[in-house]
Amino acid sequence: MKKMYLILFSALVVTTSKAQNKFNLLVGTYTNTCESKGIYIYEFDANSGDFKLKKSSEGVVSPSYLSVSADNKFVYAVNENGKQSAVSAFSYDSKSGTIKLINKNDALGADPCHLINDSKNVITANYSGGNIAVFKKNADGSITEGQQLIQHEGKGPNEARQEKAHMHMVAFSPDKKFVLASDLGLDKVFIYKYNSGAAHEILKLKESVNVKAGSGPRHLTFSKDGKFVYLLQELDGTLTTFSYDKSGSLKLLKSTNIIPKDFKGANSSAAIKISPDGKFLYVSDRGDVNMITVYNILKDGSITKVEQVSTQGKGPRDFAIDPSGNFLLAGHQYTNDIIIFKRDKITGKLTGTGKKIELCSPVGLVFTKI
Repeated sequence: MKKMYLILFSALVVTTSKAQNKFNLLVGTYTNTCESKGIYIYEFDANSGDFKLKKSSEGVVSPSYLSVSADNKFVYAVNENGKQSAVSAFSYDSKSGTIKLINKNDALGADPCHLINDSKNVITANYSGGNIAVFKKNADGSITEGQQLIQHEGKGPNEARQEKAHMHMVAFSPDKKFVLASDLGLDKVFIYKYNSGAAHEILKLKESVNVKAGSGPRHLTFSKDGKFVYLLQELDGTLTTFSYDKSGSLKLLKSTNIIPKDFKGANSSAAIKISPDGKFLYVSDRGDVNMITVYNILKDGSITKVEQVSTQGKGPRDFAIDPSGNFLLAGHQYTNDIIIFKRDKITGKLTGTGKKIELCSPVGLVFTKI
């Protein structure tokens, strides 16, 4: 009897662990280039790499980037649509995968391309508008009209891409006391003091940091311990490491380049992510490169290159590592698919699985709990 109990208990543990290794994958898409309903929700098995479509939104215009509330009950999206751009709030049932529009408001700037949220606010980076907009949250998860708009002014040396400010990303500091904002047009990272409870002056400029002229800051991420910031620059493939202190200051430590040696052709650096264990840094490049570069993160924050691998598609605009760290999924805007890679947790290396999700123009990938 005791032996039978142990067998049953072991089976229960295995079953439970497998159930706990399933997540929802939310994908934001462009809807103006091919047939798309907007946001897609897949169940993803982080043991096997298998997936199945659960639900999608209906009739949502180009919800390119997504941000999920901490309680997993709401999803916020930018609707990237030129001067008609908006920001939308959705209710989200993670178990069924159902997502329903609550409300939306004018983005207050053309082509919002990134956003973040906490319990009080939703903050967007408006690319063509060159500004940051802040929306307050209501109790039902809906958003107010914009309560603060911060306009950046200026230009950079690249006349084709830096003719004016181009806000590309906003990110909370780990302690939520600051918001960092990267401006591709101005070659600057702005640091704003964050007062979540304020009615209108939610963000107040502390300082800005200049980076290499013409490099075009795009996306950044914090190290797991919060002591370092890694910034990827779109226009020339620069990857910059900063130290970060709790007073909200950045200090440039080192720059490297992610473009393959002796490469000839166009580059367009895109996404930057850190593995769940904080040990590896991953960056993607589009253009003619279409690769992900893997770096090992050392204790002093410095990085060493592990490998570069083809993403097996064109336009890896974004990628996501599942919360267990077993898989990396690369979304291709132009070949209309998400390629699933197995990830070695010890080496950080990626191996193709032969599995892919086919859908129209994936842009933003986010994992959530079920």
